[in-house]
Order: sequence, then C-alpha cells, then structure tokens
Amino acid sequence: MEVILLERVSRLGQMGDTVKVKDGFARNFLLPQGKALRANEANKKKFEGQRAQLEARNLERKSEATQIAEKLDGKSFIAVRSAGETGQLYGSVSTRDIAELLTAEGFSVNRNQILLNQPIKTIGLTNVAIALHPEVEVTVTLNIARTADEAERQAKGETLTTAEAIYGEDINDNARPENFFDPNVEFEGDEDNA
Repeated sequence: MEVILLERVSRLGQMGDTVKVKDGFARNFLLPQGKALRANEANKKKFEGQRAQLEARNLERKSEATQIAEKLDGKSFIAVRSAGETGQLYGSVSTRDIAELLTAEGFSVNRNQILLNQPIKTIGLTNVAIALHPEVEVTVTLNIARTADEAERQAKGETLTTAEAIYGEDINDNARPENFFDPNVEFEGDEDNA
C-alpha cells in the first residue's frame, strides 16, 4: 500500500514522502495514529492544502521537545529493585517502569517514547534512549540497584555483582579453615570432666 507521511517516521521517510509499506503496518499503525494518509489523488490534494499547517505544528512540537531534551539529556535516574547476589533482578525494568520513574521526576514521557529493545534484567548502569519527537532523541542513564546506598556506590564505578561488594570485604575471612571447629582437638574445658 502507498501512503503519504504526515510526519517524519524513523526508517521510513520525511513528512510529505509517498512511501510503499505493508498493508498491515499502514492499517494497524500509520493510519490509526494519524501519521499517514492513503496515497490517492483526493488525499494528495488534501495534504498539499494542509502542508503549511502540518509543518507549523511539527515545528512547534519539535521546539517543545527540544526544550525538554535540554533538561533531560544526560540525566541519571535511580531505580531500586530486588535482586539476587549475582545482580539478576527478581523481575525486570520495562518501558512502563522507566516512564513512571521519569514522570515522578517531573518529565512528561510516555512509554512508547522510550526506545528499549528488551526489558532490563540486571542491576547496573544502563543508557536508555528516549524519542521525545521523531527528530529529537535524548539518552538518560538508569542506575538500577538494590538500595539507594548501592546506587551511589554503583554511580562511582563500583561493581555490585560479587559477594564481597554486597556483604563487605571480610566475607572470605570467616571462611578460613582455621575458623571451623575441629572435632579432633581437645578443649581445655574437657579435662575437668574426665
């Protein structure tokens, strides 16, 4: 199916381009969301009549997105989640979680604007791309940790997926063989009972 794009669509084209797309993509995404019109003579005339309005609206949205992008770009956000000793999360951090986190910090971001190929399933620092507008994209850092204290340590560059990092440096001191009970050694207190 051929459609006329009413706004820039990534990996497809710019506003006003006539592109050939699969029928399902047009019917299920482009047409219902108002991103395109079917490419026929009536719609081409309609688009040319509205082109100035569409370009002005697009420019206005882009300037708003740019203002938000200046405040948001490069910021770091902390997500506290439960995780095992190896750093594997009990669950995951999805686009919805990230959108709620950004909204709580005062940024208006929808989950469909967050570009995440798969959910995040481990603790650590992760860069997440956010498309505020088809032409404006920013990157934020997501610091996923078990506690706020661990998030601070992680932000400084520490890796928290080892037992020493979680429990402290002396964890292996208690595991030394001399600290275990040896049944062959008689204690001084046993002589009294004999």
